[in-house]
Amino acid sequence: MDHTDASAPVGVRAARKLRTRRSLLDAALGLLTEQSLSSLGLREVTRVAGVAPTAFYRHFRDIPDLGVALVDEALGSLHGVVRALLAAEGGSEARLSGAVGLIAEHVRAHPDHVRFVARERHGGVRAVREAIGRELGRFAREVAAGLGAQPQSAGWSEDDVLTLAELYVDHLLMTASTLLEAAPGDQEAVVARARRQSRIIALGRLHWLDEGPSTT
Repeated sequence: MDHTDASAPVGVRAARKLRTRRSLLDAALGLLTEQSLSSLGLREVTRVAGVAPTAFYRHFRDIPDLGVALVDEALGSLHGVVRALLAAEGGSEARLSGAVGLIAEHVRAHPDHVRFVARERHGGVRAVREAIGRELGRFAREVAAGLGAQPQSAGWSEDDVLTLAELYVDHLLMTASTLLEAAPGDQEAVVARARRQSRIIALGRLHWLDEGPSTT
C-alpha cells in the first residue's frame, strides 16, 4: 500500500511518489485492455495498483485526468517515430514505406498504448478525446513542416500540405490499429497492404497540382 513517510529523505519520498504514479498508470493501462476508460473505476485501479484509494488523489484529480496522462505517455512515445519518418532519406514513397515498418515495430513494442489510443480517440471521455486530438494535431504539424521543405511540395498551399500530413498521420494510425487486431499470421499481409496504400498516397501527391492549385 502507498504510505507517505514525512521523515524519509526528500529523494526517497520523490522516488516512492513516482513508483506509486507508475503503478497507477500501469494498473489502468492493463485494465483498459478489456474495457473503455468511461467504465473504469477509481477503486478498481487502486486495487490493482496495490495502493489506498486516497493515494490516487495525490497524483490525479480523477479518472479522466489519469486518462490524459496515459495519452501523453502513449502518444509521446510516437514522436520518435515521427522524427524518424521526417529524417529518413529517399522519396515520399520510400519514406512512407519505411514509416509503415516503424509503426509495425511500435505496435509490437507498445500494444496496450496503441489499443488505448485507438479505443479512446472516439471514446466517451471528452478530456481524453481532446488530448488525443491535440497530440495528433501536433504530429500533423510536425509532418507538414517536413513535407513543406521537400521539393515535391513546391507550389502547394500551406493548407494542402497540412491536409496531406493529416492523411499520412491517419493512415499510420489506421495501420497501427489494424496490426493490433490482426492475427500473428496476418500481420505481414497488413504491412504489405499498408505499404501499397502508402504508394498510392505518394503517387497522388506527385500529381496533385496537375490541374492547378486547390481552390477549396
